[in-house]
Amino acid sequence: MAVGLCLIVGMGCRSGFVLDCGYGLPVVLWVCGGWNFCVMVVAPWVSDLLLAWGAGRRHGVWVAGMGCGILSKLPRKTSKTSDNREHGGSHTTFSNPYTSSRGSDLGTSKSGNLINSQLAINYASDIGPYDDKKFARGANPKANGNSMPSYEALPGFKDVPSSEKQSLFIKKLIICCVIFDFTDPTKHIKEKEIKRQTLLELVEYVTSANGKFTETVMQEVITMVSANLFRTFSPQPRENTVIEAFDLEEEEPSMDPAWPHLQIVFEFFLRFVSSSELDAKLAKKYIDHSFILKLLDLFDSEDIREKEYLKTILHRIYGKFMVHRPFIRKATNNIFYHFVFETEKHNGIAELLEILGSIVNGFALPLKEEHKLFLVRALIPLHKPKCLAMYQQQLSYCITQFVEKDCKLADTVIRGLLKYWPITNSSKEVMFLNELEEVLEATQSPEFQHCMVPLFRQIARCLNSAHFQVIS
Repeated sequence: MAVGLCLIVGMGCRSGFVLDCGYGLPVVLWVCGGWNFCVMVVAPWVSDLLLAWGAGRRHGVWVAGMGCGILSKLPRKTSKTSDNREHGGSHTTFSNPYTSSRGSDLGTSKSGNLINSQLAINYASDIGPYDDKKFARGANPKANGNSMPSYEALPGFKDVPSSEKQSLFIKKLIICCVIFDFTDPTKHIKEKEIKRQTLLELVEYVTSANGKFTETVMQEVITMVSANLFRTFSPQPRENTVIEAFDLEEEEPSMDPAWPHLQIVFEFFLRFVSSSELDAKLAKKYIDHSFILKLLDLFDSEDIREKEYLKTILHRIYGKFMVHRPFIRKATNNIFYHFVFETEKHNGIAELLEILGSIVNGFALPLKEEHKLFLVRALIPLHKPKCLAMYQQQLSYCITQFVEKDCKLADTVIRGLLKYWPITNSSKEVMFLNELEEVLEATQSPEFQHCMVPLFRQIARCLNSAHFQVIS
């Protein structure tokens, strides 16, 4: 209830008080001097005025009053609805698991619990046409604790008509987005086996596909592959110190416990990328730069089996998606820069160099300036880290390929080796001498004459070395 002053017009100017309840209801006006009272109906006008109409009891004369704006200045109780409107709408939201973003679906939860999906509930009862609202892309909400809804197997492809196989294929892709915790082999044994069998069926379907993959299928494939493969590695990569060649064979790398599923996903994606039914012009929308960067991040895995698949898959992508070739080379260069000049920690340098060796081998002549800069800025500085032994063989092959492609680069390579020549590390010095021998075999006489003076000076210092392998 609020009170305001009012000036009455009619039968002379009178004054009085207005009682306002704030909801536009009738109020009572007491008028001083001759008027007994007026019953008024009030309404807000503009922002600070109150317009009131009413009838005077005396003489039946209509009167009108205009109140001052103190009514709007006084505090009043507001409804919940108006509160929500002032703060941008209702605060009650309903999250739809079928429209969740892809970014939240990748990897497992920090607590190690199963990342569950409501999409995996009772699929066997519905094998109709694909419904985008019922089976959404990438939904993968977390389960609470160890409990999970029913995770049932879908019918096999041979049990449905040909017209429904693609719809069934998409549904199988969706239920394979559920990620299980393999750190505890006693949890979800049945569900893990169902997913493994479903993944094997997907591999068989892609292998025997006899029709072009649609964009819907491509999108669901990338969603499933991303949900299973793109994850944070634990434990972190080991610190790369001076490692002898024989130590590399003795030290056991870390193996991912989820490999029973990961291996099939890798195999599935390899066959999908290699399939002649995949249209690269359409698929490049989904196998995009973001996807390639995440794929390159997986090379930091300690699992040798995983990196073997990654090598083949990345090589297939490089060969099939010509539009992505410059980006793949640039992204690989950035990994090398980060490794050489910042961390000296990475588990996949040898595998990346192995891929680049085949890429360099396919460079057309004459070499582009971009490729020569790659040699000078990325490959030659890779001789600097202490852990050269981890990838020296693959690096030497890449360097030699460049010299064989363009003999004029021999001078650049030899001077680069001399720049990073080790002083106190005899085992690393032996590796430099072996690589130098391979480069000299592909070097022509004019290029050799350009660098022979600094080269022979370094060889003379090696002859004075205390290490017998360096001398020999």
